[in-house]
Amino acid sequence: MDWLISILVSLAIGALIGWIAGIIMGSKGSLLRNIICGILGSVVGGVIGGLLPFGDDSVIWRYVFAVAGACIIIAIARALKLIGK
Repeated sequence: MDWLISILVSLAIGALIGWIAGIIMGSKGSLLRNIICGILGSVVGGVIGGLLPFGDDSVIWRYVFAVAGACIIIAIARALKLIGK
């Protein structure tokens, strides 16, 4: 049962991160797209944060990098014409 709660919390956080990135990028996406961008953005942000000396120190930085990663994912998807504005 703990794994189900963990998955649901991860999806909720991913949706929130994707939603924030969508606002920053001016994107009008669905909940599913927000979740996907948020989760992928968290991975990209984790890689970016891991390369910087201050990236892993606090939870706030992790969320900042996750939102930045989601913005990068949205920009790449737009460049590849996978999503519109």
